[in-house]
Amino acid sequence: MTQKTPWWRGASVYHIYVRSFLDSDGDGHGDLGGVLARLDYIASLGVDAIWLSPVHPSPNRDWGYDVSDYAAVHPDYGSMADLEAVIEGAHARGMKLLLDEVLAHTSDEHAWFHDSRAGGDKADWYVWAPLKDDGTAPNNWLSAFGGPAWAYHPQRRAAYHHKFLRQQPKLNWRHPEARAAALDVLDFWLSRGVDGFRLDVANAYLHDPALTDNPVDDSDTAARWSAAANFQRHFNDSNLVENIDALDAVRRTVDRYEDRFVFGEFSEEADRCGGFAAPDEGLHAGYSFPLLLARRMGPDFIRRHMEMLDRHPDHWPCITFSNHDVPRTPSRFGDGSQAVAQVMLALLLTLRGSILLYQGEELGLPEADLTREQLRDPVGDLYWPAHKGRDGCRTPMPWAPDQPHLGFSTATPWLPAAPEHAGLTVAAQDADPDSSLNLSRALLALRRAHAALRLGDLAFRNLPAPLAGFERRLDGERLLCLFSLGPDQPPADPAWTEGETLLEGRIGQPFAWRIARLA
Repeated sequence: MTQKTPWWRGASVYHIYVRSFLDSDGDGHGDLGGVLARLDYIASLGVDAIWLSPVHPSPNRDWGYDVSDYAAVHPDYGSMADLEAVIEGAHARGMKLLLDEVLAHTSDEHAWFHDSRAGGDKADWYVWAPLKDDGTAPNNWLSAFGGPAWAYHPQRRAAYHHKFLRQQPKLNWRHPEARAAALDVLDFWLSRGVDGFRLDVANAYLHDPALTDNPVDDSDTAARWSAAANFQRHFNDSNLVENIDALDAVRRTVDRYEDRFVFGEFSEEADRCGGFAAPDEGLHAGYSFPLLLARRMGPDFIRRHMEMLDRHPDHWPCITFSNHDVPRTPSRFGDGSQAVAQVMLALLLTLRGSILLYQGEELGLPEADLTREQLRDPVGDLYWPAHKGRDGCRTPMPWAPDQPHLGFSTATPWLPAAPEHAGLTVAAQDADPDSSLNLSRALLALRRAHAALRLGDLAFRNLPAPLAGFERRLDGERLLCLFSLGPDQPPADPAWTEGETLLEGRIGQPFAWRIARLA
């Protein structure tokens, strides 16, 4: 009997940053009612699943990625009944619903941490260590958000480890009861009908119990100088080889339920900590950051990444160009234009893997240019103006300016609407057959119609720059995918006319692309 292909292999997942998606009650921030109101829109895209950013109660020091209660819904977003309605509504439209779970750390306002700080039954559920005699940190570990990755607390007379903000204490996955409690979070939501999870910083579950210093990264690169934490290789505070054991425990929990999916974010050292594991170990899939950090358009960035994945042939990857943490794709790779947006959409939706599509990416939205006074992100506050933080990709989704009761017009939104998005609303693009929105629908429909795009092998062709081209092959079907990834006139090449055209754009112009069926 032929084994059924899991639904998530080759699937397209729509990533919703709930706080900025749709404000259904006029209080200035998005909510689950807004997601429910737009399920038909999401279904019209042709995606297979929805991933919601964290919906749990949080003091919002890191905007939901500091969870204070895993078994509830943030009152800003609605109620448990609202989340259940979203789950049921997604299922009724043939889509899966995935939650974003943050299990490497909690908020310092979580009850578990209150007990640990007081030295109670959960004293060792977090990573505590004494300060050095001179009052400095226990070791050299650096926080991703700046400064030592340790915060002293006089109640405990010790310091706790935090990989990010000091308000995000690291959960001690080496403690069996803490690990069991984290896994119980997954059980809680799986039993309520969610179809799986995206796991935040899945590379950071385990730490070195000896608290060994991290080694120095002495490479002279732009990335190293972009943040203090990059002066180290994070081999001991996270990214341990044995991290795969924690991922296996997650996988066993999820696999007790039928037809579920769990994938992880591996922001560092993905080949070391289980990010590129085979499908029968660790998580079902994962994504790493090379494609999210890339900023130079051209054939090299995508070819390098896919060839790296080829070194892990049994691993099934997630592929994403954009999310809530990085500048939007058209601005990162080019001038923010729709031409750049569309060639990058065509490239993304023809690649091998499970595709993650961030809200507004289907509209070709450029990055919003915010002032420092408008920022809400602690990263932007820390590194302004060299790094303006993550708020430029988190501004409200532009729906339609003439529908204030459905959008962010009845109250001051938590982030300002981007002037750059005024002409790119869903309403405007829905009526334009040549828009990025309708191109996204056509590309997703093509991906659904051709198993070679979802599940087939990928083989690059050798083409003159700035052309990037590859074939997708499965069961005798061969599709040619061709892209001109540069602002100049595309070079002449036989591939522009080879085979039967299925979909194409801007032929003969910069940022041209073409998908064709080969004999």
